[in-house]
Amino acid sequence: QDKLEESGGGSVHPGGSLRLSCAGPRHWMNIFCLGWFRQGPGNEREQVATIATDGRTTVADSVKGRFTISRDEVKNILYLQMDSLKPEDTAMYHCVTINSPGDWPSGSCPDGRFDVFQYYMTSGRGTQVTVSS
Repeated sequence: QDKLEESGGGSVHPGGSLRLSCAGPRHWMNIFCLGWFRQGPGNEREQVATIATDGRTTVADSVKGRFTISRDEVKNILYLQMDSLKPEDTAMYHCVTINSPGDWPSGSCPDGRFDVFQYYMTSGRGTQVTVSS
């Protein structure tokens, strides 16, 4: 498994839940900050959540309290649990490996002081999430 491969997307009603999965290469969780970003039709990319190698997580304000990022180091899978979904969550969701800023510890995630997208490295092809009634 050299590439990132997302799964778990689908169509749900508002208020529903989905769990996205992303399979990646061996040891990626011990090396890189990992994250999820999304891009809806006509919308800009939005970073949704990140998880550093030390386990610290961030989530965007738009999904706080509804989405949770996690990882299974045994199965080598990154997850995004999405609850209380809204129509505005409709987008293509991608997992991504994220580089750390210059002198930051390896595996840490760039915060809002940076243009985070310039630190993106490898991303998957994405999985579509559609929320509609």
